[in-house]
Amino acid sequence: MTVTADTLISSDLAATEAGVVPATIRKWVQLGHLAPSGRRGRALLYRLEDVFAAERAARRKPPAR
Repeated sequence: MTVTADTLISSDLAATEAGVVPATIRKWVQLGHLAPSGRRGRALLYRLEDVFAAERAARRKPPAR
């Protein structure tokens, strides 16, 4: 399977691509860093581009005080 930025992927594959556990994907959704782009049955699907953007947003550190 060829994965492109517009390909919809499962949370398990999204986690693998981002180098995190599936619970992290769910947390990013809960925090508003990531929004599902579709569904397959009950499973939420995500765009790979959105997963990488969420990863960058989640890893961004606030400025030091």
